[in-house]
Amino acid sequence: MSQTQQAQAKFFGAYEHSLDVKGRLTLPAKFRSYLGEKCFVTRSQYEDPCLAVWTQEDFYAYANSYQSQDLSDPSLRLNMRLWASEAFDIDIDKAGRLALPQPLRTFADLSKEVLVHGALGIIELWSPDTWRSAQARVRA
Repeated sequence: MSQTQQAQAKFFGAYEHSLDVKGRLTLPAKFRSYLGEKCFVTRSQYEDPCLAVWTQEDFYAYANSYQSQDLSDPSLRLNMRLWASEAFDIDIDKAGRLALPQPLRTFADLSKEVLVHGALGIIELWSPDTWRSAQARVRA
């Protein structure tokens, strides 16, 4: 596997974590090593009912990819605006926690338990109930 492929596919595995009373989530140590002290959190770029955690570099690369598309398409512009307007740059504290903004927690129905999944180039944060429903649809 080339170094570029390794850089793109870095997040694997699934972990169960909890939000603390301040809405902070501790990320698995193996994921934190790729993120450094800051990351971006957005709604899923695929319109799934989960959150996406991005490295800074991957977030900017994805955001910049919009500029190479035909922005005369109203639907594409609207999708770009919605995604970007709900993106948050977030500091990761010394304990490896990130504070998830309330609007994103509400969108993904994250109240206490959170499933933290590696999704190759990003980390996904799912409500356990929503994840079980998604799994059932795929496995049906």
